[in-house]
Amino acid sequence: MKILVAITGASGSPYAQRLLDNLDPRQHEIHVVLSNYANQVIREELPNGLQLPAGVSAHSLKSMNAPFASGSNPPDVMVVIPCSMGTMGRIAHGYSEDVLLRAADVVLKEKRKLILVPRETPLNLIHIKNMELLLLAGATILPANPSYYMRPATVEAVVDTVVARVLDHMGVPHQLVARWAEPE
Repeated sequence: MKILVAITGASGSPYAQRLLDNLDPRQHEIHVVLSNYANQVIREELPNGLQLPAGVSAHSLKSMNAPFASGSNPPDVMVVIPCSMGTMGRIAHGYSEDVLLRAADVVLKEKRKLILVPRETPLNLIHIKNMELLLLAGATILPANPSYYMRPATVEAVVDTVVARVLDHMGVPHQLVARWAEPE
């Protein structure tokens, strides 16, 4: 599967890192692109910076020559994690000024999986309307709302409850968390 992971400047860099940690570049073609503000937030939230696994391809935000920027070569799935409300709004309205936004547009028009993981609260009406537009266009909105029924004991375990749901929606098998009503 060809997977594009896009990281924006919303708080929640650990979600992106754990997703990358749980994708195998030997089994999937994995690409990463960061928004303008992603690096600033990553510096604050990930003391060792973003750690890309060997075999993952990173792309410049301004490179429209990336292999996923055309409908003739779309990714099978694109995950924007975390997804800022600004990025969500630009995607919802087809504003494709860079390769991250262009790729999301390509994924929607080619009817591939686009998973947006917003990490924002509270939501205003504009956020909700943008989510509505994206849902109508075929995107999946998967807010970074962790679950606690498994009693996670660490921040990483809390993060994993969200990443597990993202992997489920991507169609990628994992063992991050126990399923409901399954023993751990």
